[in-house]
Amino acid sequence: MAIPRIVIVGGGAGGLALATRLGHTLGKKKRAEIVLLDRNATHVWKPLLHELATGVLNSSMDEVDYRGHSSAHYYRYQRGSLNGLDREQKVIHLAPIEDEDGVEVLPARQLTYDYLVLSLGSISNDFGTNGVAEHCHFIDSPQQAKA
Repeated sequence: MAIPRIVIVGGGAGGLALATRLGHTLGKKKRAEIVLLDRNATHVWKPLLHELATGVLNSSMDEVDYRGHSSAHYYRYQRGSLNGLDREQKVIHLAPIEDEDGVEVLPARQLTYDYLVLSLGSISNDFGTNGVAEHCHFIDSPQQAKA
């Protein structure tokens, strides 16, 4: 009998912590295959993004590389973005991955699961409040912090 596959979509604080914990409790003992899916190769803890924006934080020193972290914590990292979900077939559809020039480097693909955790995180929203869009800089990602 095959071991169950647990797929966690989103490697933010919650998804990364869950992948790490499940990796140690289930992955290490080969009781489940743990897969963490994220569109980025690294994780920077969101509350530190303002430090990255001001140059206080060195992202190369303070970010977690998913590939290295996964091998040390008994889960598998897969790069990709959720593009669709078939709950009946227990399949998630992943969008193609493109490089900085828009050239496809990895085609669209599918990933099966037995258990699925959606840990997609959040983004800032001004809810249409007057003046916010004109006077606020949202920092929801390392890319925004570095811009």
